[in-house]
Amino acid sequence: MRNIIKMTRRGFIRAAGLACGYAVLSVNMTKEAMAAALAFVEQRQKHVYDADRNNKLYEYKKSQDNPMITALYDKQDGFLHEGPCGHMSHRLLHTDYIDRSARVKALKAKGYKLAL
Repeated sequence: MRNIIKMTRRGFIRAAGLACGYAVLSVNMTKEAMAAALAFVEQRQKHVYDADRNNKLYEYKKSQDNPMITALYDKQDGFLHEGPCGHMSHRLLHTDYIDRSARVKALKAKGYKLAL
């Protein structure tokens, strides 16, 4: 600790030069990493849009044109015949909250140790 307090001017300039050098180096490395990441994102977007334009890759552009989806929502035989906002869709997509705190308290009262 005493060496830091008694640092000479030459030592201070050397330490400041090293610190500035590392700071500049890290900024340049960050710029290069950011440029590489942005290039990757740009390339990925290009390929995704190219795949979307390819009609051979995706036969159906919209989900409502897909025969499997139309069969699901068919008014007569469809599993989800009530529509996307029907009772069965709601039941499948949402869960109900069940309060289990009374059971947990009962188990703890019996001496069970629960790791939560």
